[in-house]
Amino acid sequence: MKHLKLKHFAFLIVFSLIFSSCSLTRTALFDQYSYEKTIELKVATNRLINKAATPYVVHKEEVENLFLDIEKLIEYEKNKPNNDITFAMWKMLTDKEKNLLAGFFKRWEINGIVSKSFLEEFKKQILEAFDLLIQYEVKKDKESKEALLDLINLNT
Repeated sequence: MKHLKLKHFAFLIVFSLIFSSCSLTRTALFDQYSYEKTIELKVATNRLINKAATPYVVHKEEVENLFLDIEKLIEYEKNKPNNDITFAMWKMLTDKEKNLLAGFFKRWEINGIVSKSFLEEFKKQILEAFDLLIQYEVKKDKESKEALLDLINLNT
């Protein structure tokens, strides 16, 4: 009986240490839904950016649907504990005053079409931003966190 209580006590201590060490990292755990949705949004964004050399009005509804899907994911990300970095990145991507995703679509809307050279340069940047989000979700390590923070700091 005494031996059983000792094992129980040891288990509680180990569990407490593991739990407290996870909460000290202040990083949300891997989330399959966030991972899948980010990949889906990357693919949809890439497809839509490729259409930017054609008139915006033709694709206005697609752009609105893309941002509706992003808005849903932002709401999801906002409510996850210890998820400040991912949430901040999504907010930055959707800020029309930044030169990222929403800024690109704003420019496309204002200009009607986007030159192929600008489109290709922008596409590299935005797909890299999506890749950083995806890598951070998968790894949740110091390196992927710092890469995402560098991009956020560069664009603030």
